[in-house]
Amino acid sequence: TKPTQHSVKELRSIGIQPDILLCRSDREVPVEERRKIALFTNVEAKAVLSVPDADTIYRIPLLLHAQGVDETVARKLHLENLPPADLADWERVVQAIESPLHEIDIAMVGKYVDLTDAYKSLNEALLHSGIHTRTKVNIHYMDSEQIEAHGTACLERMDAILVPGGFGKRGIEGKIAAVRYAREQRIPYLGICLGMQVAVIEFARHVAGLSDAHSTEFRQETPHPVIALVTEWTDEEGALQRRQEGNDLGGTMRLGAQSCWLVPDSLARATYGQDVVTERHRHRYEFNNRYREPLRAAGLICSGHSLDGRLVEMVELPGHPWFLGCQFHPEFTSTPRAGHPLFQGFAEAALRQRRERHGDADAT
Repeated sequence: TKPTQHSVKELRSIGIQPDILLCRSDREVPVEERRKIALFTNVEAKAVLSVPDADTIYRIPLLLHAQGVDETVARKLHLENLPPADLADWERVVQAIESPLHEIDIAMVGKYVDLTDAYKSLNEALLHSGIHTRTKVNIHYMDSEQIEAHGTACLERMDAILVPGGFGKRGIEGKIAAVRYAREQRIPYLGICLGMQVAVIEFARHVAGLSDAHSTEFRQETPHPVIALVTEWTDEEGALQRRQEGNDLGGTMRLGAQSCWLVPDSLARATYGQDVVTERHRHRYEFNNRYREPLRAAGLICSGHSLDGRLVEMVELPGHPWFLGCQFHPEFTSTPRAGHPLFQGFAEAALRQRRERHGDADAT
């Protein structure tokens, strides 16, 4: 209790009197200790709450509710005649996390895997997909540089593969190799931002016959810049496309919420269940429109476009069990209670893959 008393003393010395204390610890704080803290901090005893370690952070709101934190807040703010809190949805979220019915293994292929919090939003979005499919999602972080050096054997037992966003040349060929493995082995694939771009590069090289295809981010002099800054695009007549801050295309950074139209009868449309979606963007490089027709002729479907049709937002492969790339970041709009249709569809595809390839009882 001493550190807590000292902390409150310091707060009070600058004129701040706390109304509620949340006491973090590795175990539940006993009632007597909480009373002692209340006595020496001038906080009412019922407002000194225990916040012990939990198996999932999503249980914490239920622990706080059980100790009356919502009632204390309402009383302090003089909010009267409020109905009891309905946490039924949140209880279902926690139950799904703590008592899953299925299990899947997903490879996340990136280059920041030593610091997994670099993918925090993605980690949570995948967890949310598990909530809505009652599935334990095991994320296996795969270093794209290691795949580049040693091959794709590490992906053999995975139920799905995800390549997230990123920048820079390091490890890019490992990501392209992971895409090729997912395409050829018919493993569910989700590419986000750079993950979509490497999917386009891989398809251009190994299906469309453009063996030197690349992004100008990584190889400025590539003869087939299937991914490029819009300022580097040329049309069929060889005229340079202009992109400036303030016009419909924006500057070289496409940033924030943008609307996307989904092609009828596509996997993207079926997954979202609607015609137009709004997702958040942060990228400089785009699918080069000069290659839309050659790649379409080879079998690639551009299934999502900006509303004016000028920018490719999503790609997919017909005949593949589940293969989607998106230029935006769907993880930023995923929530525990609502999830996100792309991640839910991805998890469901991984479940089917596990059942079909491994016959695991927990995937039925």
